Amino acid sequence: METVNVMDFERVARERLSPLAWDYYASGANDEITLRENRAAFDRLAIHYKVLVDVSARSPGTRVLGHDVSMPLLLAPTAFHRLAHPDGELATARAAGAAGTIMILSTLSNTRIEDVVAAASGPVWFQLYVYRDRRVTQALVERVEAAGCQGLVLTVDAPLLGRRERDVRNRFHLPEGLMLENMLPVGLEDLPPGVQDSGLAAYFAALLDPALSWADVAWLRSITRLPLVIKGIVRPDDALRAVDCGASAVMVSNHGGRQLDTSPATIDVLPAIVEAVGARAEILLDGGVRRGTDVLKAVALGARAVAIGRPVLWGLAAGGEQALGRMLGLLRDEIDLALALCGCTSMAEVATLGSSLVRPAPGAGR
Repeated sequence: METVNVMDFERVARERLSPLAWDYYASGANDEITLRENRAAFDRLAIHYKVLVDVSARSPGTRVLGHDVSMPLLLAPTAFHRLAHPDGELATARAAGAAGTIMILSTLSNTRIEDVVAAASGPVWFQLYVYRDRRVTQALVERVEAAGCQGLVLTVDAPLLGRRERDVRNRFHLPEGLMLENMLPVGLEDLPPGVQDSGLAAYFAALLDPALSWADVAWLRSITRLPLVIKGIVRPDDALRAVDCGASAVMVSNHGGRQLDTSPATIDVLPAIVEAVGARAEILLDGGVRRGTDVLKAVALGARAVAIGRPVLWGLAAGGEQALGRMLGLLRDEIDLALALCGCTSMAEVATLGSSLVRPAPGAGR
């Protein structure tokens, strides 16, 4: 089957991945209501396009935390890329660089930070969880800086891990030979007996600190020179607290529907967060992005850029770096086409038109 959009890559990935890996990547929490709503919420928005505008010269690029990117689309942090392809995060980093955008590397990657940064031709940010032992967290932050990462993305919506029932049924485990490589310097890669077979989620959850608070965000800000992105925000008041604690950007995210089921779709809460934060910080968004029109809608509603998670894994599973690069190219083409057809030549114009360009479709939500 010729792959002409993200959903085609998803179908190929489902055929090629083991049931264990597919369910780990594809599943959401509990009844997966938020997982579905992230996607459905984009479909409830209509684009009120302009006509008779000269769109012969266009640029879908933008600037995110000082980095020029070819399109307002980043690669969100996702775990265990070597479940999808043997080259894992190395293939992802190369494809992101070739596409002219930013990769956010997961704490739970199967490849060392240093190796990923060495393979990348574009910026790499690192996604961080705060552990109960702050010395472990600080050592990891220092390692991230030394490796050459250019941003730190703190995930704040996981004081405990959401219950993903597909993984529970499958007794999810990492295949032999795959490790939690970014925990190596602190000894956490030495999994206790039984964890590798079925208890990985519980083991990792035990490392996380459910007492994490805004004071810890301020502490993290004090120990790193990297730009700090707070990921996992769905409320305007929390977005403001993040900025007050020194965040350079806020990522509107519900963890891809993998944490608290029935939490709101990210595109639905974006406008209120943008209004609250104003120009104090950049706003990013993930959750449900599958089309170039989704990207345009998010930018019109105030996001500087969006990030994709599962589609990255579909691309890897379909053929590693080459297939992922093709998928990112298709998305960039979709973004550029949407830009032209809505009567704009730049993402700045889309942002300026704002809610006059993107509005709820008639009957949406009924």
